[in-house]
Amino acid sequence: MAKQVLDFHASVGMTTNQSNEHQRRWSDRSWKVALKGGNYDRTREHLNFEVAKGGVVQPVDKTKSIPQRIKDTLSERGIIDPNAKMTAKGKDPNRRTVVNIIFGGSREQMHRLAFGDQKVDLTHGADNSLVTRCSDIEEWAKDIYGFACDKWGEENIVGFYVHLDEKNPHIHCSVLPITKQNKFSFKELFAGKDKIEFKERTLQLHNELAQVNEKWGLGRGQSIMETGARHRSTEEYRAELRQECNNLEEEIENHQKLLKVLYSDIRMAEKRCKGLTTMVYNLEQKEADLTAQLCQLESDLTSGAGNAADLRRRITDLEGKLRITTSSLADKRLKLKNADRQLAQLNDEMESVKERTFDLKKERDEAAADVQSLIRMRLTDAVFGKTFVEFGRLIDCLSPEQKAAFGNDFLVHLAEKPAEILKCAMYLFAGYLDGAIQFAKGNGGGGGGSDLP
Repeated sequence: MAKQVLDFHASVGMTTNQSNEHQRRWSDRSWKVALKGGNYDRTREHLNFEVAKGGVVQPVDKTKSIPQRIKDTLSERGIIDPNAKMTAKGKDPNRRTVVNIIFGGSREQMHRLAFGDQKVDLTHGADNSLVTRCSDIEEWAKDIYGFACDKWGEENIVGFYVHLDEKNPHIHCSVLPITKQNKFSFKELFAGKDKIEFKERTLQLHNELAQVNEKWGLGRGQSIMETGARHRSTEEYRAELRQECNNLEEEIENHQKLLKVLYSDIRMAEKRCKGLTTMVYNLEQKEADLTAQLCQLESDLTSGAGNAADLRRRITDLEGKLRITTSSLADKRLKLKNADRQLAQLNDEMESVKERTFDLKKERDEAAADVQSLIRMRLTDAVFGKTFVEFGRLIDCLSPEQKAAFGNDFLVHLAEKPAEILKCAMYLFAGYLDGAIQFAKGNGGGGGGSDLP
């Protein structure tokens, strides 16, 4: 049976860039940047959909971003975003107020649910505009939506989008971890009180989801703890990290090129707005002047001051000029309104690209830090091993009296039992406190006790 996929990540909020990605709320320019990576197929973008309140399947609603949805739902429920309070006080927000969940499964089965027997060409740049969406993917999505509602409450779901324009169909579900008492608590809804409970809850979540996915041909994968599956080698991991850094650098470069174009477009749009504003002001002044002259001539005609025929001719001439000016003024006001809107859109797009570029740089730095950490671990491992092998050899050469001079020094323990201490440290580093305690208790020699510090 094909395997299900479930992954969730908590964050301090939802950025506009994340929201735009979930909703595909992109301009043509942003689409071009996204398509360069080869992860998206714009010819299948129309197949994407969302599941709205009540489990209703509908086209993706792009009129309101997810951050705005969050703001609206908190306002309706009278809940204050704790991160907003911290930001207002000049502090860095640290409360996990949004949980982003991905639901999916093995590619072959997900394609069967989404496209049936239709051929989907996954080659970069391929045209799949004739591919249609199957009802099975909608029914599966509604089942997953019901599962999410039962687990975390429908009122807490602020986004539920099904993407069929990537290589593997999947769901992006954004949940606010709000309790029945209308309080934000990631621990209460997801994590539990400690790492052990978090692990148990996560395993249980996979089990419960598997019951929903069973009828859709998706089963629960086995835990690495159960299978003893081999992790990637250091070389494989390092190669992946390097490739990730290269990909991120390329994407950052694309975004920086896009920013240059946007800056140029914004400058042109600003000049256009400024020019139109001047035109509108001049036309308004002209309209006011013509209106004043017309009023004076009509007053003169009424009072009998001057030649009546000449006054009527001048009034007719001014009325013609006023009509032309008023029409031109209306045209320039409309153009100014459109120019202001385009300028606002360009500024919004620039902010979104800036935000995404910042996120990419952060991801690149994290990936680079992982590479450096990996190198440090390898160097430490080599130096550590060599150091304590040599130290252990020297300890063995000492007389009992000389050994006694070291007393219960930690170096002696490392020299005598390096493997045991490192294994215990590994358990502690991984957060597996119970395992570390049990291991320490059971590795003290034949008697079962332990003098490991």
